[in-house]
Parts: sequence; structure tokens; C-alpha cells
Amino acid sequence: MNGRLVIMGSGETAPTMVEVHRATLRAAGEGPSLLLDTPYGFQENADDITDKAVAYFGRNVGAAVTPLVWRTRLDGAALDRALTSIRTARSVFAGPGSPTYALRVWAGTGFDDAVAAVAASGGTVTFASAAALTIGVVSVPVYEIYKSGADPAWAQGTNLLERLTGLRVALIPHYDNTEGGTHSTRFCYLGERRLRFLEGALPAGSHVIGVDEHTALVFDLATRMATVLGNGTVTVRHDGVSRVLPSGSVVPFGELADRAATVDGHGSGAAGGAGGGAAAGGATDGGAAAGGAAAGGAATGGAVGAGPPGGTGVGALPAPTSLRAAADRARTAFDVAMAARDADAAAAAALDLEQAIADWTADTLQSDDGDHARRTLRGMVLELATAARDGLADPAARIAPLVDALLERRAAARSARDFATADGLRDRLTAAGVEVRDSPSGATWSLKGAMQGR
Repeated sequence: MNGRLVIMGSGETAPTMVEVHRATLRAAGEGPSLLLDTPYGFQENADDITDKAVAYFGRNVGAAVTPLVWRTRLDGAALDRALTSIRTARSVFAGPGSPTYALRVWAGTGFDDAVAAVAASGGTVTFASAAALTIGVVSVPVYEIYKSGADPAWAQGTNLLERLTGLRVALIPHYDNTEGGTHSTRFCYLGERRLRFLEGALPAGSHVIGVDEHTALVFDLATRMATVLGNGTVTVRHDGVSRVLPSGSVVPFGELADRAATVDGHGSGAAGGAGGGAAAGGATDGGAAAGGAAAGGAATGGAVGAGPPGGTGVGALPAPTSLRAAADRARTAFDVAMAARDADAAAAAALDLEQAIADWTADTLQSDDGDHARRTLRGMVLELATAARDGLADPAARIAPLVDALLERRAAARSARDFATADGLRDRLTAAGVEVRDSPSGATWSLKGAMQGR
């Protein structure tokens, strides 16, 4: 086997995963790229989700993907055509929805054989979010447990992960989820109590691998090395004891099974596979890492955790993991710029937010983040309009020459003991909003309500 298996904890249609998609699709080579709609095929907005995903890959990733409509059980010629489409593809992607729905639709159809054939022949298989839950020896029925109150119990998985990598695990995406606020939704909405309960019911010889949100675990089937990319971490958990692999870690498959293995950020765990380690996506002719990096083992797709163009770099803030976070970051930058009366920086913050809204448009995650971002951007525009009307420059700086000249005239009048003129000048300045303060060293002034003066 010489292909790739890519697992994404979330963010599969977000700017945070663009570079991972680009690198692993590039490594797969020319040929059809399929989008499987099965996990969300039961949803009334399935067509909208497909359209957004196709737009994301086309606009953000620069890759054309073809939807494979498989929303209900197929048989006969329809099933044969679907399986043939998968087997002859160079890449296959599946993402959000319900893992148990997808498993019911795929069960007994030969789906896992067809997907395994893609990875074995050098292609790229990417399963994210709900789809990622399906590839372990068992799966979390997340909707049934979290939404419907079903007793915690494993569902049977496809076990595609063990078939391709030898790892007998329950794969859990959304591992660091925090949506619950006042209650734990970590571990794909299970929380610690339910995960500990389920661990006791794992099949013999299996354990848990958790993939954080906006994080990818890339298995290079040719080199049998796994790479962690993105904003978060990957956790290997045995009986409640966890070992965390940070973004940039490159480890042999065996270290994802061995409970005694350690990764300290050096050697096999070094970021980006430096020192000749194979980068995620596999080596191409001449030893260059997949994704077009120079020979010598550079990491797949460039900077770990890279977001949209112009995003994360060395020493930069991590890419926002939601449009809401991007909007809040832009708002903070805007407020700082306005306080500093820096029109260029304020405009840049507003433009950054406008770009973020465009970058996140195709994200299939349903939330009110888009409304929040647009409200934030409109607020920025209105504040810039006010600044354009009233001026951003420090008003004290604009009137300083006039005020200083009047104060010089007032000082001369006081020296000549012409107190009527001096008091008159002070009264006129006060009426104009200029507060004058006399001291032994001379007069100083400021504008009423202003923090700065002279």
C-alpha cells in the first residue's frame, strides 16, 4: 500500500485544513476526486451541504471534486456503479453527518473494500468528523447518546483503520470540543464519564485515538509514518491514561498502538519530519515530501496549522478555528487601531474580516457565526464612517498651533499685568472646549473629555 489515509477531527471545510487538503490531494495525483454524501444524506439540506463542500474545494483548495450521491441503501447496478466510481478515484472524501446512518447505508455493500483499494493504489482517503467515527473497530453513536439520551454503547465500525494501518482502535474526532460550556462535550460530546464507561466495553486489544478539532492525522501507508497537522493534538488513550502528540509530531504507526511509547518532541516526534523522516503524504521521486516540499523531508503542505493564504507563520497567532473567532480577533485589532487613531490598521482589520467571511463561506458547519461576523463587519464600517466624518487625527494636534499662539499672547498679557485681556483669552478658550491649567512652570492645556493635550 502506498497511499494516504487522512483523519480530520473537524474543520474539513474550514480555512484551517486547506493546506492539508492541498498537499494530500496533490500527492494522490491526477484523477477523479469524489465527495461522498452518505453521512449527511438523511438531512433535508443535504444538497446545500454538497454545494458548499464543492465550492470549498474549488475556491479554497483549488481542486475539483465530484459528488457521489449515495444517500440511501443501494443494490444492483446502482451499487455496482457507486463502487466502481470509488475504486477508480484518486481521492475520496467524506465528512459531516451521522456516523451510524452512514454505517447502516454502507453495511454489507463492499464499500470498505472499495475505499481500501483507493488508499492501497496510491490515492488519498480523507474521513472527517462523523465519517472519521466510522473507520474504527467500533464507533460512537454520537447523536443517539448526546441528543437522544441512549445508554452509552459502541456501534460496529468498518474497521478500515485496522485494515490499512494495523491499528485496532476506536477513532474519536472532536476530541477537544468545548461547545457544552457548562458541561463537558469533550471526546465528541461524550464527556469523561461516558468515555470511561465505554472504554470498559472496548473489544479486546483495542484502545482510543482522539483527534482534536481543526487537526489532521495523516497516515502515510508507504512509509508507515503518521503526522499530526493543524491547530490541535492527537491523543493515544489506554484505559484512561492519555499520551498527547502535538501538532508537527511524526511517529511510526506502532507508536499509536504502544501504551509505553513516549514522544518528547524530538526524534520520531520532531515537527515536520526533519532529519530525513518521511513527511505526511509520502515521498515522491527524488525524496521530496508530498505537497511539493524540497527534498529532505519538509512537512506536508508547509507550515503546520496553516490557514488561508497569508495566515499562520512562525511566531504568528494560530489560525482561528471558527468564523466567530476570526471576527472577534478582527474586532480586537480594529479597536486597538481606532484607539491608536491608526486609520490604515483599522481598515486592514475590517478587510481581514471581510476576507475571513469569504474564506469560511463554504464551511458546512451550521451555526450563527456568519451572522455574528457580518454584524461585526457592519459595526466596523459604521465606525469608520464616523471617523471619516469627524476625523481620526488627534483634534488636539490639529488646533495646537492656534491654542499655543493664544496662550503665548495670554502669557504676554499677564506679564504686562493686563489681567483683563489674559482672563478674556482664557474664557474664550474654555468656551471652545480647551481647559487651561496654570502652574509655576507655565500653562498647559487639554481638550475637555480628551485623554491627551499639551
